[in-house]
Amino acid sequence: MSTSELLNPERIACQQDSSSKKRSLEVLSDLLAGAVPDYTQAEIFDSLVARERLGSTGLGNGVALPHGRLRSLKQPIAALLTLRQGIDFDAIDRKPVDLLYALLVPESSDEEHLKILAQLAALFSNPEFCSRLRDCGSSEQCLELIHNQSSDQQLTA
Repeated sequence: MSTSELLNPERIACQQDSSSKKRSLEVLSDLLAGAVPDYTQAEIFDSLVARERLGSTGLGNGVALPHGRLRSLKQPIAALLTLRQGIDFDAIDRKPVDLLYALLVPESSDEEHLKILAQLAALFSNPEFCSRLRDCGSSEQCLELIHNQSSDQQLTA
């Protein structure tokens, strides 16, 4: 499954304001809750926070990949949040985070989970891509950029 297949425009929020890591995870949980009716926003939030307690998912260079597992989830889904100003996310480089791509996976999908995270890490390690994503003004623009970049990566991989 490609990274662009995990998203849809309803789960992307661009150029938002957020005051904290907690608030950003709440927004991502809200975005994801509409796609997983068997779970509440609070349950999704708890899943993301549980993973953050193991260590920050802030990769550096303004990017975080919060992720969690849900028992009866059928397939992986994602949400994207871009922020006008970065927030403290306990990233490894201690720099503020303004690009947050949240991933939920079925509890039993270890290999697929790791594969998706590797794809996302490669995608978000591209400074030009991140810069262009920061400039997007709509969820549709974000999704198109991610789709195009994901397609380019698959062609060169």
